[in-house]
Amino acid sequence: MPFMTLISEIIGITLAGATLPVVLELVLLTPASLLPRRRSRSGEDDTPFRLAVVIPAHNEQLLISRCVESLRASALGTDTRIVVISHNCLDRTTERAKLAGAEVVVYDDPQASGKGFALIRGFEHVFASDTDAVMVVDADSIVSKNLIPLARTTLAGGSDAVQCRYELDVSPGRPKTRLTALAFRGFNLVRAGGRDRLGLSAGILGNGFAVRRQVFEQTPYNALSVVEDLEYHVKLLLSGKKVGFLEEAVVSSCATGSVSGDITQRTRWEGGRALIARRWTIPLVRQIARGRFRLLEPLLDLSSLPIGYATLALFFALCLPLAWLRIYSISAFAVLGLHVITAAWKGPDFYEDIRILARAPGYMLWKLKIIPQLLRGARLGAAWNRTERDPVPANGHFDNTGFS
Repeated sequence: MPFMTLISEIIGITLAGATLPVVLELVLLTPASLLPRRRSRSGEDDTPFRLAVVIPAHNEQLLISRCVESLRASALGTDTRIVVISHNCLDRTTERAKLAGAEVVVYDDPQASGKGFALIRGFEHVFASDTDAVMVVDADSIVSKNLIPLARTTLAGGSDAVQCRYELDVSPGRPKTRLTALAFRGFNLVRAGGRDRLGLSAGILGNGFAVRRQVFEQTPYNALSVVEDLEYHVKLLLSGKKVGFLEEAVVSSCATGSVSGDITQRTRWEGGRALIARRWTIPLVRQIARGRFRLLEPLLDLSSLPIGYATLALFFALCLPLAWLRIYSISAFAVLGLHVITAAWKGPDFYEDIRILARAPGYMLWKLKIIPQLLRGARLGAAWNRTERDPVPANGHFDNTGFS
C-alpha cells in the first residue's frame, strides 16, 4: 500500500471513529423523537405533595424578579416553596428576590465557587423540613404555567425524576445565537424526546429538572464539576434510576448577551462534557459488560462529538480520496441533516431556522477558533464562570403548552 494511501486510511479511520458515536446516537434518537409521545398526567392535582423549587443565583439582579414571578404564577394553588440561594452575590439579587416573593437563603463562601455548591446548599435547606421533591430552575429563566402542576403530578405518581423541555430564548439579529439555539433544541428536545419514547432516561439538562427526596437519599447530590447536571445524571443511571421527560412543560433561559458570553457558555458545556466523558466512560463500559445494556445509549451520548465539530470532521473526511469514507460521510451528513430539520420543525419558527443555516459555515469557523478555550474547560479543576446574559426576554412568552 502506498505511503500516502496508508496515511489517508489512518486519518479516515480516525475521523470515522470520532464521529460514529454521534451518528449512531442520532440514527437512534431522531426518528424516535417523531413517534407519538406518551402524555403525562395533567390537570388538577389533589395529591398531598410538597415540592420546593431551588433557584441558584449569583449576581442575577436583572433577571431574578421575573424568574420568581414566573414560578409563582405556575405554583399558584399548590403546596410549593420557591427558594433562592443567593450565592456570593455582590449586587441586589437578595433584595429583589425577596421583593418578588421568594424565600431567600444567603450563602457567602468565596471558596465554594460554582453552581454545584449553591445547589447542595439549597437541597440541604429544603430537605431540612418536610419536602417530597425538589426542582431546579436557573435564575435567568421563565417557565410555562403548567410546569409546576405537571411536575408535581408526575413525581407524585412515582417517577424518580423529571426533566422539563428546556429552550433557549434568543435575541433578534444575532444569527450565531440562533444557530446555537437550534443546536440546543436538537440536544435538549429531539434527543431527550427520543430517549423518552424509547423508554430510556431522558437526561438532566441543568435547568427545569426535579428529583424525589428518596432518590437524593439513595444517590446523594455531590456533583461539583462545571457540568454538574451531566455528572449527576450519570450517577443516577449507574444507581438504576430513570429521568422522565415532560415535553409539555417548558423552561426558557436567556441567551448569552455577548461574544464573550458565547465563549464562556460553550467552554463550560463542551469542555465540561469532555471532562465527564474521561471520568465516567470506563465505569459505564464495566456496567455494560455486566449485562446492563440500557447504558449503551448513555455511553454513546457521552462519547459523541458536538454537532458542530462532527460536521467539520465529516467535511474533512469527505475530502479524502477514500470511497468507503465518502459513502460513510454522505450517509452521516444525511443523518445530521434530518436531525437539524427535526429540531427546526419542533421550534417556533421553522422557516427562519432553516434560513439561518446559511450562516452555518461561519459558525463552524468560530467553533474552530474557540477550541483552545474548550480544551482548558476540559481540564480537571476547571473554573466555573458565570455566563453574561441578555437582560430581558427576547421572544415573547410561554403559555400552558409551550410557545405562544
